[in-house]
Amino acid sequence: MNSLVAYDDSDSETDAGKSEDALSSGANLDNPAMSAVGSRGGFDTISESQIQSVDYMAESKRNISHSNPFLDCIEANKKSLTVVHPKKAYPAALQMAACGPEPSWSPLQKPQVLSENETSSTKRAHEDSGATLQGLRPYVPKRLRKEKNPEAENGGESTSNSARLGVAGDGMSIKMSKYIMPHVGSKYEGTIIPRNLVFHMSEHRGPINVVRWCPVQKWSHMLLSASMDNTVKVWDAVDRGCCLKTYSCHSSAVRDAHWSPSGSGILSGGFDSMLHLTDVETGAQVFSGRSEFRIGTLKFHPADPNVFICGGFSPEVRAWDIRICKAIKAYKAAVQQTLDIMFLPEGKEFLTSTDAVSQDSADRTIIAWDFQTGAKISNQIFHERYTCPCLTPHPKDLVFVAQTNGNYMALFSSLRPYRINKRKRYEGHKVEGFAVGCEFSPDGTLLVTGSSEGKVFFYCYRTARIVRVWPVHESACVSATFHPVLSSLLATCGWNGEIKIWE
Repeated sequence: MNSLVAYDDSDSETDAGKSEDALSSGANLDNPAMSAVGSRGGFDTISESQIQSVDYMAESKRNISHSNPFLDCIEANKKSLTVVHPKKAYPAALQMAACGPEPSWSPLQKPQVLSENETSSTKRAHEDSGATLQGLRPYVPKRLRKEKNPEAENGGESTSNSARLGVAGDGMSIKMSKYIMPHVGSKYEGTIIPRNLVFHMSEHRGPINVVRWCPVQKWSHMLLSASMDNTVKVWDAVDRGCCLKTYSCHSSAVRDAHWSPSGSGILSGGFDSMLHLTDVETGAQVFSGRSEFRIGTLKFHPADPNVFICGGFSPEVRAWDIRICKAIKAYKAAVQQTLDIMFLPEGKEFLTSTDAVSQDSADRTIIAWDFQTGAKISNQIFHERYTCPCLTPHPKDLVFVAQTNGNYMALFSSLRPYRINKRKRYEGHKVEGFAVGCEFSPDGTLLVTGSSEGKVFFYCYRTARIVRVWPVHESACVSATFHPVLSSLLATCGWNGEIKIWE
């Protein structure tokens, strides 16, 4: 027993001597982290190999007085294995600056100077983008997430029902017409009365209520039509004379339709009491709303493309905001139906034509409204016993024309008190109960209207005389419109479902 004790003591003394030599070599075993800080070129830096060696030395210190042959064998096997660790860049807090020559930095340790327009978050994003681990997504700030995904601002609710009518034609991929391209941006030339038939399009299966050219010049080859066959169609009426797209979002007759001011959408309303704003390119419903009455007419606000007014078979006229999909104002009058709506300059006031007539006078036939307050400005504008199915403003002068069922068009002032011009009356055509439309030419020199006989009448605006008449349809011609760019192009539509382009 004494020899065994003496043998163990001798081994412990030998190991203790070795450990004392290790301590005398300058390694601080009580604080391995400090021993890992080495001097390189005047700067104290940390190397990973030194940290690993310090961990091994610290472990050997703990095993000095408790050596085990079995554990020594395991440790020897561990040393024979090659382990590759990824390089790490340690924080600058562990680096201690010192005076001396400029050190030779490694790529991970070399400091980077930010440019004037670069922030620390931008730098961090660049560093992390190259070292992204598989299956892990880099962190994206909340501000950037909101910019990329606007739905996050509404708590995950879809924003598809909010209109985003910005710059004209955002997202449109329709090509510009080669005939219109030379005229885009140029001054409108004098209107020329067309004489020849260019296209004859008859794909509608029911009467057509209205045709309208696209207001954006570079896409003004597109023609919009609303029909009683429950559809809205867009035509290439300049180059090919064919239907580009058909929109069947209504379940009943479509009474009126308008291009959005940007030319990217179509606002339509019909006898199914539905209001739809349809994306021209995709056919998706940007806005949908149900009215409490059948829609007969609607107009965009000239100053706010997100607001429109609609009227129909109801004593009310309502203003809608596309962004919130709700009616924001109601304008009530003692009438049964609103036939047409027209905004006055700047959009502060608007006019409505109704079916309110009496035996001797037509009180409330045309009513002027204040758009903001909803108050009636005047209802004593037109005193004759005829309804007015159409109102149209002059493009330059402060006057407007009202189409009447008395087979003439009356001229009014757009300024209060909206007096009628008794010296001018555009007469000679027949209306006979049809909702016949009328329109001024873009330069304001001519006034065109259809008729129940299927003829088109051109009037001189200054003299009120008929310039030309010619038959265009076999049934009633309810709409005729000038092209906004090409001064000699005219589109007409008939009650028989036909559209004709004249030049």
